[in-house]
Amino acid sequence: MMKTFLPTAMALAMTAGAAQAGDVTVFGPWLGPDQENVEAVLAEFAAQSGHKVSYVGSDSFEQQVRVDAEAGSAANVSVFPQPGLAADLAKGGFLTPLAAGTADWVRDNYAAGQSWVDLGTYAGADGADNLYGFFYKVDVKSLVWYNPENFEDAGYDVPSTMEELKDLTKQIVADGGTPWCIGLGSGGATGWPATDWVEDMMLRTQSPADYDKWVTNEMKFNDPKVVAAIDEFGWFAGNDDYVAGGAGAVASTDFRDSPKGMFSSPAQCYMHRQASFIPAFFPEGTVVGEDADFFYFPAYAGKDLGAPVLGAGTVWGITNDSPEAHELITYLQSAKAHEIWMARKGFLTPHKGVDTSVFSDPTLKKMNDILLGATTFRFDGSDLMPGGVGAGSFWTGMVDYAGGKSAQQTADEIQASWDALK
Repeated sequence: MMKTFLPTAMALAMTAGAAQAGDVTVFGPWLGPDQENVEAVLAEFAAQSGHKVSYVGSDSFEQQVRVDAEAGSAANVSVFPQPGLAADLAKGGFLTPLAAGTADWVRDNYAAGQSWVDLGTYAGADGADNLYGFFYKVDVKSLVWYNPENFEDAGYDVPSTMEELKDLTKQIVADGGTPWCIGLGSGGATGWPATDWVEDMMLRTQSPADYDKWVTNEMKFNDPKVVAAIDEFGWFAGNDDYVAGGAGAVASTDFRDSPKGMFSSPAQCYMHRQASFIPAFFPEGTVVGEDADFFYFPAYAGKDLGAPVLGAGTVWGITNDSPEAHELITYLQSAKAHEIWMARKGFLTPHKGVDTSVFSDPTLKKMNDILLGATTFRFDGSDLMPGGVGAGSFWTGMVDYAGGKSAQQTADEIQASWDALK
């Protein structure tokens, strides 16, 4: 049964602000089933430590955590859905650096460990960089979905490189089929699915350092490297033969409807690139692992950029310092803290020491194997950009690009919008 909580500020005033020695308060974005999951994880910490641990969730976390921090009534530990928000609070002096040695632990024990250190390292109020964030519970976006029966009937193999994926795309057309279903429609957020494509293409054509410079605008949005990544998306989405309905239908097709073409008879398309949540929009009764499956959106064999993975996740930071808060971060380093949620639903981890046999769902285990095989992990770039760009001109610009505008003009206009925010 879902718990009813007091309004967040009031609840935290009763917990975080008035916490007793040995109490640990946690504030996060999760409600409903995910709240029950995180409470199961925290219950184990309480049992091990003897501390009283309480969790408060809110669907207005992003706004409330700032209010609470500035009022001095923040929870001991806050769970940020985006690293940019954590970085803002660190800069304002509202986060406490994690214990010495935590960065080394992450490097050694997380797949693509340096990536996770980088994503949790921010400048504090004094301008000095420190590790403020510990990532726990992540999501994977670098996935291509397909109908195994369609592949088997046509004699197609799952590609392991981008070169092979492009060859397969051409082969499907030569065989009289349509390779891709792509839709950018999402109401007021129309265009966002294309930003994921471009981000994945940046990671597959440029170095992680270049990706990082791009999301901060140290590398301009209209840099030739970014323009080339947009055109990499266009290689797939801008060819009438490659997309169900033709290239002109990409911008107007709702992303939730787009993958359904893989399950029609005859198939309207063979592949759909989308994050781990998309099965929720497959036809009713579709069983992942049988009627639908996925593979890693592959890297170029010829570019020597390893196996980059694009995704998202939650970063835990100390917003009200106490010894018990640091103990909780240490507990999150244990395999047990990850395995409790792995045995439930909706959890992926880069922790190399977990027993992956405890996953409740073989689909999650397969996604986690992709995560564990990553050589680089990068957070969804649009979520790290200013809202006016990442949730604004980047979205609309990709709709314009899908409608026929050149990659260069699209990138120029997005950069101009970024300049206007400065």
